[in-house]
Amino acid sequence: MTDVIFLPGIIAPAGFRYAALLEHLPKDVNAILKDLEVYATDSPPPGYSIETEVQGIDATADKAGLDRFHIYAHSGGGACSLAYVAAHPDRVISLAVDEPASDFSKEDQTDPYQDEIKAAASLPEPEGTRAFLRLQVAEGVEVSQPMADRMPDWMASRPAGIRAFAEAMYAFRVPPSAYERYPGPVLFTHGSLSHPRWVAMRDRLARRFPDFTSVEFEGIHHLNTSHQAEPARTAKLLEDFWGEADS
Repeated sequence: MTDVIFLPGIIAPAGFRYAALLEHLPKDVNAILKDLEVYATDSPPPGYSIETEVQGIDATADKAGLDRFHIYAHSGGGACSLAYVAAHPDRVISLAVDEPASDFSKEDQTDPYQDEIKAAASLPEPEGTRAFLRLQVAEGVEVSQPMADRMPDWMASRPAGIRAFAEAMYAFRVPPSAYERYPGPVLFTHGSLSHPRWVAMRDRLARRFPDFTSVEFEGIHHLNTSHQAEPARTAKLLEDFWGEADS
């Protein structure tokens, strides 16, 4: 079996986020869906930090009886996965990330983009979440806003979760040397219509990970990303990536 832990972003839970992708994965993939620890309770846990998420990934792997495993993660989950690989490089066979929320570098954390994210988080709801979503795409890309009467129940905890995750993200740092120590392959995917910050992040990480590959998906963006818009293509990309890593 190919053991893979899947982590979602800060908005949708893993089961919702990866439903389409899972339908296209081979039968020998042991898909372990791991939601973010910030949503483990009705409100963010006291003392929440990125280290909380790192410990959560470790606990999930231990509970599943996995010594080593692959990770596939999006956005907030992608950031947590980068932090995990930096802390536990020997446990991760391969890392595939789709537009991580941060690479915890000085360059990312001092980017003016982060001031815009903080400003969005300070707005009252629902304006705050709407502003946050608009900041995920390139200028000029229209973002469809969900109607209030169609909002799933889990959306109620998202504003507080976004704020808690953002604060934790700004407080956490990974030195470049930690990425350089990871020997496994890294796959970085992003959409051509996403905010350009992910191109800059891609280029930074390409200089830091010894075995790094990136794939751009044309015409899609952070809110309708590769595993949602092109699940069959993404599944084949991951299948090949995992197979090469295992061999």
